[in-house]
Amino acid sequence: MLAVKPSSLEPKTISGSTAIIPSLKSKNIQQTQASPFWFGGAASCLATFVSHPFDLAKVRLQTLRIENATLWSEFKLLSPARMFRTMWMIARTEGLPALYSGLSASLLRQGTYSTIRFGLYDQFKWYVAGDQKPTVRQLILCSTMAGALGGAFGNPSDVVNVRMQNDGQLPANQRRNYKNVVDGLVRICREEGPKVLMRGVGSSTNRAILITVSQMSSYDMFKQTMTDRFHLHDGLITHFTSSLLAGLVATTVCSPLDVIKTRIMSAHVNDRRNPVKIMTHMIKTEGVGSLFRGWMPAFVRLGPHTIVTFIVLEQLKEWHKRTLTTT
Repeated sequence: MLAVKPSSLEPKTISGSTAIIPSLKSKNIQQTQASPFWFGGAASCLATFVSHPFDLAKVRLQTLRIENATLWSEFKLLSPARMFRTMWMIARTEGLPALYSGLSASLLRQGTYSTIRFGLYDQFKWYVAGDQKPTVRQLILCSTMAGALGGAFGNPSDVVNVRMQNDGQLPANQRRNYKNVVDGLVRICREEGPKVLMRGVGSSTNRAILITVSQMSSYDMFKQTMTDRFHLHDGLITHFTSSLLAGLVATTVCSPLDVIKTRIMSAHVNDRRNPVKIMTHMIKTEGVGSLFRGWMPAFVRLGPHTIVTFIVLEQLKEWHKRTLTTT
């Protein structure tokens, strides 16, 4: 139980009249009820072990260059069969452990990017709404700010992650062969300069804003709709359904920026890196469908990742509440 100081409930006189002003939104109470900052990062890291092979297949398909592609050829790249065929080819030609290439970089990215965006999102919600349910406008504002900061801080590890995942399909003389995320960070700084770690930060930050708004805000809105309008219990079924729908929304909204970000981060020194030029070139030479290349792998990856993340996060929050009530 949360203890409220008696003085916070004492009557206070305002212009000759007596009013009861309980300090229910005091800083101490909000900090006690708000979830710990690291919960979101921990949940995302756990979900990464499930989603990483799908993320690898998505990156491989997004960096595949097809000149004069037709709408049908782009559609075939979106099919689940192509995604699983890509994963099968990776396992057969590069070995089963290759499906987890770049795992260390992916975990570091989730440990920075997701920790910041989940942690700040909850803190911002408490700041603007307190104990009340936040409005849609407040949810979008909070998720936008959290996504921008998370995307910027997670960019260096994202660069290494994309390069390690894409390495296997490059010619042998173009492979970077990073041993792990630390080796990748050190070699990039030594061979290409620290600025390269922020390559694609614009696209990465914009994508982080979009995915945070479309994922977190939509999850909260779906959950509120199910509990308020359909009177469902705030439990596992509601969390599963809300997170599945949030993953579908986030995948569709973020697909074009995700493709462009992957192209920029995997580019070599002399390749074009301007997002607008890359988008224009892709539409002109590969068709509009190339912006949604890897949509199915992205959804198959982001769907389970979103579901596991939010279910684990809700369980951590429930455990935290039970801990507070017993102390």
